[in-house]
Amino acid sequence: MAHGSGSGLTGNRTNVCQVSAVTFFTNPTEPRDLPGRVHLTMPAEIDFCNAAELLPLVLSAARARGDRLEVLVLDLRTTSFMDSQGIRLVNDVRRRLPPGAVVRLVARPEGITGRVLELTGLRRDVPVYDDLTEALAS
Repeated sequence: MAHGSGSGLTGNRTNVCQVSAVTFFTNPTEPRDLPGRVHLTMPAEIDFCNAAELLPLVLSAARARGDRLEVLVLDLRTTSFMDSQGIRLVNDVRRRLPPGAVVRLVARPEGITGRVLELTGLRRDVPVYDDLTEALAS
């Protein structure tokens, strides 16, 4: 059997990214209108296929509040997969928020996303809540 004919894992991975890039635009959700807060529900997967596209969308939602933004809540409860690009996304968002604004994450502790946040140490730098109401109230 010949190898390297353009088929196999590389071709499949490209197809997965193309599907992810198309379906990603239905997420994150529209920001909820909360005083000083922006709540965004993140997509089911955050990885190398969509993380770069997510950054400007998240920052745009945050900038729409102008200097009134106090808390940006990224809701990861429905995110079933996140790799190092998801961690990088959160860190990039943190660095680019207006002065005084902070990021809060919401994630299921038993889920893969919660585990990634724990293993990478991001939980030490960004508060992670189990409950959306608590994250928005912080």
